[in-house]
Amino acid sequence: MESAVASKCQQHTDRWDCPDALIAYSARFDEYGIIIHDGGSSKITITYCPWCGAKLPESQADRWFNELEALGFADPFEDDIPEQYNDVRWRRSEADQTISSNGGTSPV
Repeated sequence: MESAVASKCQQHTDRWDCPDALIAYSARFDEYGIIIHDGGSSKITITYCPWCGAKLPESQADRWFNELEALGFADPFEDDIPEQYNDVRWRRSEADQTISSNGGTSPV
């Protein structure tokens, strides 16, 4: 899966424009999908690797929307949401953040 997501095209700077790019990965949602080549950025979420059948991580999209709704954001794509919700940082546990912030030692 990693090679399918990391592939680069010499003819297309945007992988969504490349007909050979088949798989997309969203770090924000920890979600894989098959790219729909219709000129947009649509994808069909998949739960198993199409090559080996391995189970992929469970999408965190519902959790992302639920957390932002709990914070009072009605439309996360239009509202000015906290920066950490724009990438993988929001999925880190509180313990992971504590460990990172105190130099890798155990949580305080």
